[in-house]
Amino acid sequence: MPTARKRARSYDPAKTRAAVLAQLGHVREAVRGLDEERFGLPTRLGEWTVRELVAHIGMGVTAVLRAAARPAPPKQDAQPADWVFAAAADSAPIDDGTRRLAVERPDLDAYLAEAEDGLRALLAGHPAGRLLETSVGAMPLDDYLVTSTVELVTHTDDLNAAVPDLAVPYDRQALAAATRLLADALAVKAPGGSTEVRVPPYAVVQCVEGPRHTRGTPPNVVETDPLTWIRLATGRLSWTDAVAAAQVSASGERADLGGLLPLLG
Repeated sequence: MPTARKRARSYDPAKTRAAVLAQLGHVREAVRGLDEERFGLPTRLGEWTVRELVAHIGMGVTAVLRAAARPAPPKQDAQPADWVFAAAADSAPIDDGTRRLAVERPDLDAYLAEAEDGLRALLAGHPAGRLLETSVGAMPLDDYLVTSTVELVTHTDDLNAAVPDLAVPYDRQALAAATRLLADALAVKAPGGSTEVRVPPYAVVQCVEGPRHTRGTPPNVVETDPLTWIRLATGRLSWTDAVAAAQVSASGERADLGGLLPLLG
């Protein structure tokens, strides 16, 4: 597993907090209108129905609350990109917990409301630099919230894919933070400067070993839109299918990222 030794960029704590709350609010509003038939629809996440998916979204928020309830660690030893590479490690217990929660908390609107209230209270009472002991190590609260944008945006996309015409909105700042973190994770996984990956308007990173360009148009360029990038990085879309559907443009001998994706299992 790659280790994020150096943070690629900083994130504005106020914008990150607002983004997480806004995206969670969009999901809550959509869930409030779902009936039992739509809660029972299948998703692209294995055997999970929409009900399990929504329960899992709430679990992602409460994970922040649980981390904040533990004693603060003495020093930081993890970065947001570390979470990307480790996110699939606990898939079995996460699946079990999600299924159990979906049964124990049938009123998912109430569950999400509790999670949102708890998060608001946490953010009101803790500064951005407050260290949390997370599943991947110690990191500041607002760095951990950046990983929450990936969870919320990705699962919002899963929800939209599962429920026809639901069209849950994507908060711009949440989409930006998720895009940037996943782009930075790619640069950690494949360090170098021979390939430029562009995800306008949010991210540009250099990656892949090889000759580094210093001026003009790089010899190897990959470009796509934010949602396509997030689907590629999280395994919702294959590189081959994205290229075939012209959802990605890739030029140059080192522009094939198929062997590097997905980043998050």
